[in-house]
Amino acid sequence: MAQKYKTREITITDEGGSFHTFFRRITGGGDEYDFEGIALLRKILSNQKARVLNTIKTKKPRSIYELAKVLERDFKSVNDDVKLLEKFGFIDMVSEKTGKRGRLRPVLAVDSMYIQIKL
Repeated sequence: MAQKYKTREITITDEGGSFHTFFRRITGGGDEYDFEGIALLRKILSNQKARVLNTIKTKKPRSIYELAKVLERDFKSVNDDVKLLEKFGFIDMVSEKTGKRGRLRPVLAVDSMYIQIKL
């Protein structure tokens, strides 16, 4: 007997700086969900990172330092979040020169992202 495959749709939306995840069964039977993979996804897409993305989108900060000030968070924590979001392609860092100093300005690299998990 052929094994039935189950397909899930995962939709992640940003609503005012907070991620909400919705699960919907597309095909297959059974009521089991694998939340271990979702937990890893939630670490990458935490509410703090959603706030970072939302602030970059709405406030357009000129630097990571300004972003940290707007978020009222520690610079190192925001910098770590920005580097992770850049690594996964959510944001780009644009080099700008102001006088003799240079700075990196975070900008959104995408306006939507689809996540597909194949097993």
